[in-house]
Amino acid sequence: MEATLKYKRRALEVTGLSLFTLSFQTLGIIYSDIGTSPLYTLNGIWPPSGPIPSKEDVIGGVSAIVWALTLLPLLKYVIFTLFFGTKEGEGGSFALYQGLYPREELDFDADRTLTGDSSLHKYSLKERSIKERLRWPLLILALFGTSLTMADGMLTPAVSVTSAVSGIGVAKPGVTNKITGISIAFLFALFFVQQFGTAGLAFTFAPIAFIWFLTLAGTGIYNITFFPGIFRAFDPSRAILLFVRTKNYDLLAGVLLAITGCEAVFANLGQFNVASIRLCFMGFVYPSLVLAYLGQGARLIHDPEHVLPQIFYNTIPGEVGGHLYWFVFVFAVAATLVASQAMITATFSLVQQIINSKAFFPLRMLHTSDKVQGQVYIPGVNWTLMIATIILVAVFKNLTNLGLAYGFAVSTVLMVTTILISFQIRYVKKLPIILGVLFFLFFGFLDGLFWGAAIKKVPHGAWVPLMIGIILLLAMMLWVWAKSLEDAFDGKNRMNLRHFIYQEKGNTSEKDEEEDISDGTDDTGNQAFYFLTHSNGLQKGRIQSAAMDDRKELQRIPTCAIFHKIASGKGVPHTFVGFIRQWPALPRIVIFLSVSLVSIPHVPVDERYVVTKVRTIDGFYGATYYIGFRDDFDVKSTDLIEKICTIEGQINPRIPESQIREIRALAQHTTHIAPHYHVVSKPMKGGYIALVANYFRSLLIEAVYRRIATMFPETANWLTSADEIIHVGINAEI
Repeated sequence: MEATLKYKRRALEVTGLSLFTLSFQTLGIIYSDIGTSPLYTLNGIWPPSGPIPSKEDVIGGVSAIVWALTLLPLLKYVIFTLFFGTKEGEGGSFALYQGLYPREELDFDADRTLTGDSSLHKYSLKERSIKERLRWPLLILALFGTSLTMADGMLTPAVSVTSAVSGIGVAKPGVTNKITGISIAFLFALFFVQQFGTAGLAFTFAPIAFIWFLTLAGTGIYNITFFPGIFRAFDPSRAILLFVRTKNYDLLAGVLLAITGCEAVFANLGQFNVASIRLCFMGFVYPSLVLAYLGQGARLIHDPEHVLPQIFYNTIPGEVGGHLYWFVFVFAVAATLVASQAMITATFSLVQQIINSKAFFPLRMLHTSDKVQGQVYIPGVNWTLMIATIILVAVFKNLTNLGLAYGFAVSTVLMVTTILISFQIRYVKKLPIILGVLFFLFFGFLDGLFWGAAIKKVPHGAWVPLMIGIILLLAMMLWVWAKSLEDAFDGKNRMNLRHFIYQEKGNTSEKDEEEDISDGTDDTGNQAFYFLTHSNGLQKGRIQSAAMDDRKELQRIPTCAIFHKIASGKGVPHTFVGFIRQWPALPRIVIFLSVSLVSIPHVPVDERYVVTKVRTIDGFYGATYYIGFRDDFDVKSTDLIEKICTIEGQINPRIPESQIREIRALAQHTTHIAPHYHVVSKPMKGGYIALVANYFRSLLIEAVYRRIATMFPETANWLTSADEIIHVGINAEI
């Protein structure tokens, strides 16, 4: 349909000053996370309680950090991975899956066809390809990567803020036992301001991140002067020799902390665009980080005994507790709050993706920008993250263990991204399969090294993101599975309107009924409507004599009813059939309404409704309601009725004015009717194995999914006040 194409969401495209502005905003939303890694990375490699590293070990450790930054955030994510966003401009693990298995485009013209037979859920009998066979394994992988990125939304604020606040203990040792309380206070303030939106926070946070990166670069240049030989870290052999010499594989778990936040580069793609993300990282973020790590390494070599207990704060130029020290401390705390914002924003974006794809509960989403559809605020997610983060800070008093937990989530997401992109190279970009294999072998090897080091830390704290990820994965898989069964039931039970509603009408020819057209001379006088209890009672639009005893006369009542269609497809939803069976009466105006959320902030009022008339049965209409992502859902029956009056006038220019007035009057008596599926598990046939399978199937569908679906109804954000809604209960055996 033309309107659908007009409103189709596209990747954000900006140039010139707008591109520069957007690039500046990425500092506060995307790169603040990886930008705060210098606070804790070197101490993650060499803990304060451990032995002092040798000069060659420090050079090797810094070399490993520099090349990790080069190969993964720069080469893998900024240069390669950003090519693999969806057509809508979304990024993240689930976006990669959507690229492999895109959602079907909704045909709202067909959705308004009430007299057609639904073709929903008709599958081809052709042999499934390798790609189709891998659909469910890759879906599980993508959802697991998404769930771990969401776990990062809890761990990033906990690690970053606590690391920055610990600087108080360096200058004021007596305040050390208050660090946890101070960190919790900062975190509460951070989550509280999320409701003001990404765009506003980006303009507030970007200047803080800008000054922070300048501080990192400046202090790095100053510290390098203490040992210029640190530039030998650019030689990758120094990193390799470190592990050969020490045979300490666990050092990689510390190096991994330098690239935490690189997944935000791709996950936040829906918030910005490819050009702005690349420009900011290559031109400003990457050089600043490299200089910061080189400087820290140089100072650690120059004065190891003084620097090792708190490498970041002890390498600040000047004396501890001086003016510059407190300046850096203030911006360190501010930068960690901004860093936390990066993963919180990424979490909102990912949850939006999976909700729109029916892979997660339909939570309430508030769009916070008139320009970028991906900038959303999800209250339920925000407050859940806040509670979980505060608990983590309170429980994990050992900052090192908290960092280890953080690293496991990051390394797993890195691996998931590599696997999905390898498939995208072949099946989406249509490139030779050898390129996908080479991509997997190279980056899979690097990711595997980090993942192997991180998995060893599971007993020491990494079990936290693993547990969170598994819980979220199981919840999403249950919702995807049960929702697909419910949608299949809905599609299977759609009916052709003329197969069960029969209208006795004197001047309607057989040709008219077959072709569903009207000559514009509708007779609204003496007409009788019948509900056929057996749909095979109609043949070519004519009622068979055998079905005369199976029909029930329907009284026409002077009201307007809007039936909300949850799933798409031709034909009349099962809700209407259930309604007629429970209340054998027909409203004078019956509207079947589909909703299309489009990619512009506001849809003009005169373009919001597209209405189609069912011409062989008076008073039935199919409608599509186009709503912008910043528009409030507000179905105005008066606007719909005006569209209907316009259509009636076009079909029959001689229609009496009294009839038009009668139709307009019906808008004052409108009822919204929504489906309520009472799901029941469909038993499987078989022996003892089937008995066990049926028990667990019934437990998941009836005891778990049914309760969740009741708590999070799909209509919660769409319908009007509760006193204007009739919920039609349908027993759905799925």
